[in-house]
Amino acid sequence: MAEQVTNPVVENNENVSKINEDELKKANQLVKEMEALSMKYNLLQKKQDLSANKEYKFWKTQPVPKLDENPVSCEPIEADKKPDEIRQDSLNLPSGYKWDTLDIEDPEILKELYTLLSNNYVEDDDNMFRFNYSPEFLQWALKPPNWKKDWHCGLRVEKTDKLVGFISGVPASVRVKDKVVRMVEINFLCVVKVLRSKRMAPVLIKEITRRVHLHGIFQAVYTAGVYLPKPVGTSSYWHRSLNPKKLIDIKFSQLGRNMTMARTIKFYKLPAEPKQVGFRSLEPKDVEIVCPMLNEYLNKFDLVPIYGADEFAHWFLPREDVVDSYVVEQDNKIVGFTSFFTLPSSVMFNQNHKSIKAAYSFFNVPSEQVGLKALMTDALIMAKKKNYDVFNALDLMDNKEFLQDLKFGVGDGNLHYYLYNYKCPTIQSDKIGLILQ
Repeated sequence: MAEQVTNPVVENNENVSKINEDELKKANQLVKEMEALSMKYNLLQKKQDLSANKEYKFWKTQPVPKLDENPVSCEPIEADKKPDEIRQDSLNLPSGYKWDTLDIEDPEILKELYTLLSNNYVEDDDNMFRFNYSPEFLQWALKPPNWKKDWHCGLRVEKTDKLVGFISGVPASVRVKDKVVRMVEINFLCVVKVLRSKRMAPVLIKEITRRVHLHGIFQAVYTAGVYLPKPVGTSSYWHRSLNPKKLIDIKFSQLGRNMTMARTIKFYKLPAEPKQVGFRSLEPKDVEIVCPMLNEYLNKFDLVPIYGADEFAHWFLPREDVVDSYVVEQDNKIVGFTSFFTLPSSVMFNQNHKSIKAAYSFFNVPSEQVGLKALMTDALIMAKKKNYDVFNALDLMDNKEFLQDLKFGVGDGNLHYYLYNYKCPTIQSDKIGLILQ
């Protein structure tokens, strides 16, 4: 009898027909992610190539690694200054401007700061969205334990007293590789747009540096979306849609190929309630248990904060529309921790929507009983219940374990990590465990 011949084309078609819709969606999603990552990589390379030829007049005067420098050890760049080497009075300003230390415990001054940031702070590359920190968030971010009032450094117009610039620092203990360093986290550098050509930002940086030096601290950590000399590490933002219809309407995201709005909404749908038994909000009684859990978990990474109990309580105990934290308690034992903070963005040029309510993944501690993916699934569910539009996460720590599986899509933004007056070998994103607000 003649041997039966199998038609490979027919066989392949039969196999393809057996692939279910979910698998096709996952495959399409993966292709899109890879295309986006390739585009991000090429864009980052172009930015770095441009930076290599760019003159950084200000940063060349500062104790930061040069772009062509590849440190092999972790150490300060300059020695600590002696008290008599530190300028005691504020830096000189151009005529018409004055320094002001902001008392953010005064509601009117806090409102001024909120207005400055909401009108002038970080925007996306297309100028469609701008961070909109709430006054409550600013209180949280700027007043951790041992905060210093004089590290809330404002710039005003003399005639009108209008606030036109700001920069801040908060104290932190940061481990870089195997060395613990007293630092400040520098944040909220902002100058009104009309003054940016006057080079006010470097003056603000030098003034906050002087004020920090007066307290005996000579290192700092900061982040930026722009590429400067020289990042110690770089991470990427990923976004998980919770309200896809709104996000597509405001052009934060777009409808995928061969996807209808109904199918997109179904694709991103989440369960109504958390799945983990014992999932509940973090309470004050949990601090003495969860704080050591977090510090121990962070031991596996190379750039991390070190929290005392007071600091942990400040940063993680829930505050409405500021920070949400949850634990998983099973058999009277806490076996998991997850958290996210709230950072809305203003939406420009859209008649239907004025803001995006965004959750940002903060810190998570999985265990043998509760994996990271399970923790993040319940965090997404809680964010959806609280009417967030999108859940954002950086590809730091172990986050790559859940990003694609939980339908996060890579964004077009990078976040660079910088150390001031400190150098160390480059740290890959999955070894960074530090998140600044």
